[in-house]
Amino acid sequence: MKTKEKPLITHTLDEITDKHIGKRGTPKREAFESELSIELLGEAIRQARKERNLTQEELGQLVGVKKAQISKLENSLTDARFETILKVFKALNAKIIFNVELLNQTVKLA
Repeated sequence: MKTKEKPLITHTLDEITDKHIGKRGTPKREAFESELSIELLGEAIRQARKERNLTQEELGQLVGVKKAQISKLENSLTDARFETILKVFKALNAKIIFNVELLNQTVKLA
């Protein structure tokens, strides 16, 4: 006797994230999105460095920081200054595209 299979239900990543992390705009979701962005940035630095056949120490020398700082950037263990991140990508000869998204919020002056 054949059993009837349940239909497969699919969900989008946004639906799952909304359910388990919280809706966009909530503090928990904003913290999650920020942490994810920092991790992606670190991974981009690591990949670009390896494509250029550079060690962390060599990249650090090009940027003017110690190897440990490059390691921290790649592993998302530090809140690096934006200036340092720009220097890293410049040393890697990488194109930087900076995107700013304005939220639907009113800005009030005090």
